[in-house]
Amino acid sequence: MIALNDVTFEFGARALYEEVNWHIKPGEKIGLIGANGTGKTTLLRILVGEYKPTSGTISKTKTLKIGYLNQDLLSYQSEHSILHVAMEAFERQNELHDQIEEVIKKLEHDHSDQIITKLSTLQEEFEALDGYSIQYKAEQILAGLGFTAEQTQRSLSTFSGGWRMRVMLAKILLQQPDLLLLDEPTNHLDLPSIKWLEEYLNAFEGAYIIVSHDRFFLDRTVTKIVESANQDLTIYAGNYSFYLEEKALRSEIQRGQYQNQQQYIKEQEKLIDRFRAKASKAKMAQSRIKALDKLERVDSVEDDNAAVNFRFKFSKQSGRHVITLEDISKAYPNTPILHDAHALIEKGDKIALIGANGKGKSTLLRIIAEAESFQGKKTVGHNVTEAFFAQHQLESLHLDNDILSELKNFAPEYSETEIRSLLGCFLFSGDSVFKKIKILSGGEKSRVALAKVITSDANFLILDEPTNHLDIQSVNILSQSLQQFDGTFIVVSHDRYLLDEVANKIWYIEDEKIKEYPGTYKEYEEWVSKREKEKKDVSVPVKKEKKEKKEAVPTDERKNQIKKLNNELDALEKEIQTLETSKVVIEDLLSQEENYSDSKKLTELNNQYDRIKNQITEKQTLWDDLAEKVMELEN
Repeated sequence: MIALNDVTFEFGARALYEEVNWHIKPGEKIGLIGANGTGKTTLLRILVGEYKPTSGTISKTKTLKIGYLNQDLLSYQSEHSILHVAMEAFERQNELHDQIEEVIKKLEHDHSDQIITKLSTLQEEFEALDGYSIQYKAEQILAGLGFTAEQTQRSLSTFSGGWRMRVMLAKILLQQPDLLLLDEPTNHLDLPSIKWLEEYLNAFEGAYIIVSHDRFFLDRTVTKIVESANQDLTIYAGNYSFYLEEKALRSEIQRGQYQNQQQYIKEQEKLIDRFRAKASKAKMAQSRIKALDKLERVDSVEDDNAAVNFRFKFSKQSGRHVITLEDISKAYPNTPILHDAHALIEKGDKIALIGANGKGKSTLLRIIAEAESFQGKKTVGHNVTEAFFAQHQLESLHLDNDILSELKNFAPEYSETEIRSLLGCFLFSGDSVFKKIKILSGGEKSRVALAKVITSDANFLILDEPTNHLDIQSVNILSQSLQQFDGTFIVVSHDRYLLDEVANKIWYIEDEKIKEYPGTYKEYEEWVSKREKEKKDVSVPVKKEKKEKKEAVPTDERKNQIKKLNNELDALEKEIQTLETSKVVIEDLLSQEENYSDSKKLTELNNQYDRIKNQITEKQTLWDDLAEKVMELEN
């Protein structure tokens, strides 16, 4: 269908691609991956002809019809209904429909054979193009993408950017192109719509190329991976999981070839240096120099899987109960969200809040963050410090700061070395930390904002779609960071890989209540699948704990008890901090060669380390119990 032959594309003085060759065949299901900035979107624009290559040629079949979903479509505006906009895909059918309407009007006063013949001809073509079912097709695809029948009659201009992008996707799918180009299609879809799109693509007979950071989506939709890196394209004949295994194998082979070649080069250079000094061997030295110059060098293998090694710092540990929600109700005009809902977030919970768009996920996060009005009672636990990440908060970044200054000013308790280490994990290394915030892309700003959340003094994180605009490598970094986070968090995301890696509880909103599944995302999916297969709801009634009637405690006595317990808590916190400091000192001693090479010292230090860890655990348990008593007395 399309062939790229020795294509070079330069953006300013920088070459994004150099002498690239790539043949796209009918029916291929391709995932195009690579770090941000390697030119994936640019390559799609080259394929559709929006950009011209600096050199090389692009060949296409004459009748090739391409459908291209790109982020620019968010700016498309129309006062027509979304059903009308989607049906704009049927250009010829719409033309015929309008012509038929005109001819029917003429028939009211003109019954000539010419008019009747014209009407018959138009209707035959309209029927041959399946014109009578185009509205049904449009409604089916819009329903799959999450639109209700009522919504399909609303004007496109009344929808947010994400929903407008869905309408554009519906329009492209209805055109039934030979080749689909989808640039981050899951960014604006909820989980049910992503699953619907997976099923649609699996049944799609044409070819498609998907740019996506969602590895679950790639695994379920593509049979070939094309990686954009180092100004070239590398092809892997399998899905994303196959790519990971195959790339690791290729990297291992390349690493061995590189090491062998480097050893060979060193040996040749030694011989050359030795022969140069002797006139009788000078000719031989020159011959070896020329041979080395002609040698095709094997590139070293770059490890693009950055490992996060960052120690989170909390000034305070939270109590056992982090957030308690009681009798929570929230509704928008004609849209109920929650009614008398209850939920509890406990210390150490890693919660994934999932569900279709419009069910109230972001609303619930804003209620928890107290950024949204509601009815009911929300109780914040002892010593809870929260940080809230949402896309609109990127606007709070200081545009005139460079990246390093933004982090240093925000988290002065961290050293510059620690901040640089964290920024390196978030793909800002070397001089890139001095980039001004105002020149960063949306994805880069997201990474800076996430780094700020991680360096905040928060023991409770609220994260709303943190993976939007992140590439696969950045999602992996975020996943590692959340796995190492010792506090509590709740996250809304459509990235199933992230959810499966980090969550130990699943929340979803059903029947205007907050429901909980006590397990990982994978376990939750299996449970839902089993429930759907059995074709019946499995509803496990949650037994409400009977509240013990508290004996009335005189106000003055209660105040004295609270004061005494808080003093004990402060003393325990100081003891825990002292023990934590001792633990860090021993960790440093264990890393010193003179200690780990001395078995006697090593055993002694290990014993001390275990003893301190046990003491910290005991003190923390005692602290939790005291904090809970304080909470009971305060309520």
